[in-house]
Amino acid sequence: MLAARALVLRDLGARRLDVAAAVDVLDAALSERRWWVEQWPEGAAFVAGQLAQDVQDRLLDAGVGRWPSCTPCTEDEPHELRIEPDLGPDPQWVCEKTGRPVAPLGAL
Repeated sequence: MLAARALVLRDLGARRLDVAAAVDVLDAALSERRWWVEQWPEGAAFVAGQLAQDVQDRLLDAGVGRWPSCTPCTEDEPHELRIEPDLGPDPQWVCEKTGRPVAPLGAL
């Protein structure tokens, strides 16, 4: 669980979003995912990607905006990166417009 937190925190920091409010969102999501892993221990291998998606959704809902934005893309319209696979090991950030992989989780 702490390794998953570290990966998401590293990516928050890469986009200068490792501020107290975002870290609070991360920690709240982590607390809920602990319960999820207790209920489904086999899901522990997938928790990092799930945690990143939770934080992404909550930051958008909180009005922080889209995180992480897709900076490698030359698209005029701002868009974000998404975690793929939705539920699987080795999550990576993928451009939501082109579908191209950008970076593994924790390596933005």
